[in-house]
Amino acid sequence: MVHKVDFLMKYIKLLLLFSTVVVCFHSAIAQPSFIQSQKANTKIEQIFKQKEDTLKKQFIAAKISFPPKQIYLRSFKYDSELEVWVRNEVSDSFKLFKTYKVCALSGSLGPKRIEGDFQVPEGFYHINEFKPNSSYHLSLGINYPNASDEILSDSIKPGGDIYVHGGCVTVGCIPVKDNQIEELYLLASYAKDKGQDFIPVHIFPVNYNSTRSFRYLALSIKDNKEYQAFAITLQEAFDYFNHYKKIPIIGIGSKGEYYVIK
Repeated sequence: MVHKVDFLMKYIKLLLLFSTVVVCFHSAIAQPSFIQSQKANTKIEQIFKQKEDTLKKQFIAAKISFPPKQIYLRSFKYDSELEVWVRNEVSDSFKLFKTYKVCALSGSLGPKRIEGDFQVPEGFYHINEFKPNSSYHLSLGINYPNASDEILSDSIKPGGDIYVHGGCVTVGCIPVKDNQIEELYLLASYAKDKGQDFIPVHIFPVNYNSTRSFRYLALSIKDNKEYQAFAITLQEAFDYFNHYKKIPIIGIGSKGEYYVIK
């Protein structure tokens, strides 16, 4: 009788184990990948069909593996440029894939600090939203206000809804042409699908390597010591990436100031 009870208990345990495996298996099947979820949108599905082969050929021509596992975006306000850097392994250095022309600009040099100031933010951000049904064709959200902005910007109305988007119009965003945001949206989707949850977007006042741009910045901030310190910290991050082709680790102090962790 004892043997029968032992056998029955083992049988029940096996059934429970099998049912758990089946449930987990079905859960895994039911969970679509990020790209699959994006393609559920008819508009995005069509863009993948139209752009995927062209993007792949561009990567082959640039001698970069496709699709990229990680991307990094650098934007320069005064220079109206948006750079797209890519890599496939953490140990790899980033390679410049393409530079897009930012086709409209609002505000002036300096960080965003209050709703309605028309300023494009400056600082260190990441993509926090994929918006296929945007009023500006496609949009990639930027996490403004970040932890630094929450300290330094207006406490009641810091502003928000900052995107990289199509449409070539802006009131504080980073707009590019529609065909360019399509490429960028797909690249960001590939990276997200491959596990890059935080796609960095660093926004600088100028391209510090451009003599003309650097002189303009120096002239603009000569009487503004607060902005001078801010711009110098941004330059440290810019220089770090240019030297190592690795994304710098950025810290935020108790007063909201950025600092580069070396």
